[in-house]
Amino acid sequence: MVMRTLTKWSVADYHQMRDRGILDHHHCELIDGAILDMAPEGEFHRFINDRGAEYLRQVLRGKAKIFEAHPITLANSEPEPDIAIVRLPDTRYIKHHPYPEDIYWLIEVADTTLSYDLETKRQLYANAGILEYWVVDVTKRQLWVFRDLRGGDYAEQLTVSDGMIYPIAFPEVAIAIPQLVSIPE
Repeated sequence: MVMRTLTKWSVADYHQMRDRGILDHHHCELIDGAILDMAPEGEFHRFINDRGAEYLRQVLRGKAKIFEAHPITLANSEPEPDIAIVRLPDTRYIKHHPYPEDIYWLIEVADTTLSYDLETKRQLYANAGILEYWVVDVTKRQLWVFRDLRGGDYAEQLTVSDGMIYPIAFPEVAIAIPQLVSIPE
């Protein structure tokens, strides 16, 4: 019997492939050393993502930079979260993507990827030490909130669809949950 193993790629390998154009025609991300195709973005996903990012830019102006679908660099991964709320100034990211210590919290918008975002991405971000992680469940119009890192996972999990939430990084800032999960009437 021949045993086969999957080649694990490093972040440096991944950057070399990107720099050389090997991945130019692929919409992918590096997750735990594996290069994975990303799900195509639907119209409603894009709408919710864009609307949420614009809202957060208004609320967090002067406090944080909001990146949309741009890479972050973890130990052996380079995912592209839908929204990353990171430290200012933006010039700190001229030569590298945000590292875990630069990240206040991450948000994934999930329509077809809910279980992946709630399991794989949650574990990835927890292992990287990201203090807070949110998942917008497009179908149910609710927000999953993961906080309180303990033992390599989040000890606190909330599922909310209304009211306000106060991020760990900015406890004085009230985020209106409907602005992230609902569509305007």
